[in-house]
Amino acid sequence: MATHPTLQFHNTYFLLHHSTPPSSPKFQPLALFPVKTHYRTPSLNLQSGSSSNGRRRRNSTLAVAVSAAAGNVAWWDAWKPDDKSPSVPLSDIFWPSAGAFAAMAILGKVDQMIAPKGVTITIAPFGAVCAVLFTAPSSPAARKYNMFMAQIGCAAIGVLAFSFLGPGWLARSSALAASIAFMIYTRSTHPPAASLPLLFIDGVKLHSLNYWYALFPGAAGCLILCFIQEIVSYLKEKVKF
Repeated sequence: MATHPTLQFHNTYFLLHHSTPPSSPKFQPLALFPVKTHYRTPSLNLQSGSSSNGRRRRNSTLAVAVSAAAGNVAWWDAWKPDDKSPSVPLSDIFWPSAGAFAAMAILGKVDQMIAPKGVTITIAPFGAVCAVLFTAPSSPAARKYNMFMAQIGCAAIGVLAFSFLGPGWLARSSALAASIAFMIYTRSTHPPAASLPLLFIDGVKLHSLNYWYALFPGAAGCLILCFIQEIVSYLKEKVKF
């Protein structure tokens, strides 16, 4: 029996729009309204990658800023007094100061005794030696080995530098470099001794001592200072206030 053309058209339209589409990907049903399909395109991946890189850059910039701020705080803290250290007793202030006063007074009296010979035992490095002995007697710089090894060795280096190079910048710089190398090599770091070569090269009155300068006034003066420091340490332990 023949089908009416109108019924055939409606049956075809119903099958196209209401039946399950075949599994073949090539066949697509007729769509009356366009449907938007969202795909993840490579451009979106690039944008997400760039955004993640941007976040990493911002995080790294923030980390650098935080570390720089911490470094600035640490740098500024070095210019402020140490608030964590306990208060210093009065005896810890009095006895080192009294020891330094006694040391300079005794050296000054010795100067008066040897003044007719044209020499002096009171030299500027002894101020630094007193600071080390009386304020930090347990420090490595205050050890007797460090003190006398550095005083004798650096003084002798100053005499050698002046003998071979004469006065001037070359002798001073060479003597100072050699003195530091000597203290490091012999493990006798004693900072006040580094000034002895410069003192001899620039001190005309000391040139007459020649190689005796290795023992006087540096080592000889340190003997007096060590004796005074022992007395001050004894008094500091016995008398506290």
